[in-house]
Amino acid sequence: MNMDAVAARGLVLLGCGKMGSAMLAGWLEGGLPVGSVWVQDPFPSDWLKATGVHINEGFPNAPAVVLIAVKPQMMGEALPALAALPKDGTVFLSVAAGVSIASYEDALGKDASIVRAMPNTPAAVGKGITAIIGNRNSTSADLDLAEALLSAVGQVVRLSEESQMDAVTGVSGSGPAYVFYMIDALAAAGVAQGLPSDLAMQLAKATVAGAGVLAETANETPERLRINVTSPNGTTQAGLEVLMGEDALAPLMAATVKAATDRSKELGNG
Repeated sequence: MNMDAVAARGLVLLGCGKMGSAMLAGWLEGGLPVGSVWVQDPFPSDWLKATGVHINEGFPNAPAVVLIAVKPQMMGEALPALAALPKDGTVFLSVAAGVSIASYEDALGKDASIVRAMPNTPAAVGKGITAIIGNRNSTSADLDLAEALLSAVGQVVRLSEESQMDAVTGVSGSGPAYVFYMIDALAAAGVAQGLPSDLAMQLAKATVAGAGVLAETANETPERLRINVTSPNGTTQAGLEVLMGEDALAPLMAATVKAATDRSKELGNG
């Protein structure tokens, strides 16, 4: 199944908040006809209304894809509406955090093709990264389709087992918040050294954003890029000696990601 099949048979979007809207914007920009999209959302945004897609008009007969993008706490209300849909040939793609494949199989039946995905918020600017894993009924074509859809908002990686999703949540799902906090901390440190706050914030944002692009596009590893910047006994080395101290960033980051991963496991177990 490819995007032509999605256009022909229709795509259902259950929930269209920030993540659903970011994805929908990417698909429409990529040429998906507005008439092929059916959105169910109790509070459609003005942006959504202006797109021309079907809103709260039910479902097409045999949609190619049903994207589940409601908040996890709304899942109990949302899933029964899907149970009546035909399962044959439809890919159920979930971007809801912490909802297991088994939960969907309980609601939709064991014969449904279910792909679970964990995107992150930079998807809103097309710079997200999403991890996916399918159930036993998901064919390679189903996963290819899920990847094609999710590629509209950034990179896609495939997991070998669902249990890895908790660690993905701890690294890339929650990770943007860690980086935003670091930007604030870097700016505040600049203010403490005598910079005006707006200038310090501009420097911190551009530095983190620029370093991220460089890390992604350079042939060297982040470790090599760091070494390249670090002159012996220079300013960077002085700063890194603090940041790379025994109880500094590395163990702190390990504890941070572990805490988020553990919480993801707790939420997944109800």
